[in-house]
Amino acid sequence: MRKTFLGECISEFIGSWILLFIGSGCVASLVLNGAPATQWEISIVWGLAVTMAIYITGAVSGTHINPAVTLALAAYRNFPKNKILGYIIAQFLGTFSGAATTYLLYKDAFFEFEKSNNIIRGSIESLADAGIFSTYPKPYLNNFEAMLVEIVITMFLVMVIFAVGDDKNSGSPKSNLAPIMIGLTIAIIGGSFGSLTGFAMNPARDFGPKLFAMMSGWGKIALGVNNYFWVPIVGPIIGGLIGGFVYDKGVRVYLENSEELEKNI
Repeated sequence: MRKTFLGECISEFIGSWILLFIGSGCVASLVLNGAPATQWEISIVWGLAVTMAIYITGAVSGTHINPAVTLALAAYRNFPKNKILGYIIAQFLGTFSGAATTYLLYKDAFFEFEKSNNIIRGSIESLADAGIFSTYPKPYLNNFEAMLVEIVITMFLVMVIFAVGDDKNSGSPKSNLAPIMIGLTIAIIGGSFGSLTGFAMNPARDFGPKLFAMMSGWGKIALGVNNYFWVPIVGPIIGGLIGGFVYDKGVRVYLENSEELEKNI
């Protein structure tokens, strides 16, 4: 059957749902049920969620599941501009739904956790379980410092995505291994820097679940202290655009030049 734009958007919705369903489910297991897990193990689960999403939906939409990736591909890889809005809406709806599904399955555990810890949902203390859905920075980071973290780690992620998907790059893995490399990249980023900001790297992964939390009793506090919500939106977009630029101007241009030299020999 011929792919349609609607099908691509549905694919982005499903991929984004998988990302949040598995990722937030892992964090819920840790926070609400006390499941033993380290930062590294949590990061691996998030990375594998992306890997599985790519294997399931990649053949239809390319599995961007991230507005920062969509915008970077539009800027540097001729992704059609008329598809950007549809992709991004689907991504936000998918992550919102992924958070909602996790909440549905863990609903009683949320209530028990709040009751046991004397937490009133909507208070600043309730960020302890609102953080299951989205990211919040360490208290010692201000918004600018947290945005710098998100810019740098998203830059690295997009550099890897561009590298493994580049036909001109002879060192890139075969297409069936690219999802694993991307998942591992997310895991190593999370293991190295995730404790700082929660390694959002994705406006949809963060703000979609924040909207769900706002509508589910956490209210305005779900946006974070000092209106943190905008940082995981702006930071990844800037980082993604920088990452695409760095790869193209720092690496790809030389791959192209080497090919031209080979032809001239």
